[in-house]
Amino acid sequence: MARRRSTALTDGELRIMRSLWTCRRGTVGDITDRIEGSPKPAYNTVLTMLRILEMKGYVRHEKDGRAFVYAPVVAPREARRHALSHLLHRFFDGSPELLVLDLLGHDEASPEETERLRKLIHERTRDSAVRSPEHRP
Repeated sequence: MARRRSTALTDGELRIMRSLWTCRRGTVGDITDRIEGSPKPAYNTVLTMLRILEMKGYVRHEKDGRAFVYAPVVAPREARRHALSHLLHRFFDGSPELLVLDLLGHDEASPEETERLRKLIHERTRDSAVRSPEHRP
């Protein structure tokens, strides 16, 4: 049985998307030149990955003379939301609570970050209560 294609970004695809988000549009050469880190992938590798990203719906291309010019279709925020949703469903059974509990269970969260999270949760709870139909007159 064939494996179902994932719409999640691989590490290499994310490097290419970051390059595209920076330059907004470009040829394979432009994108390759702007990829951060080393080693830089080969031109043909970037071309192949751009085709995969196009199939996944992350980029589009148009012909400009003899060259193809690629542009992102998905904004960084949308890509982060998609990745987080994928992670949430794959590892945390769709539970934001389990995700947050796991994040807070590590030493990486500073007291300042924990306090900001506490405030966000408080605000979100308060806003939800205000919008809730049972709290309307």
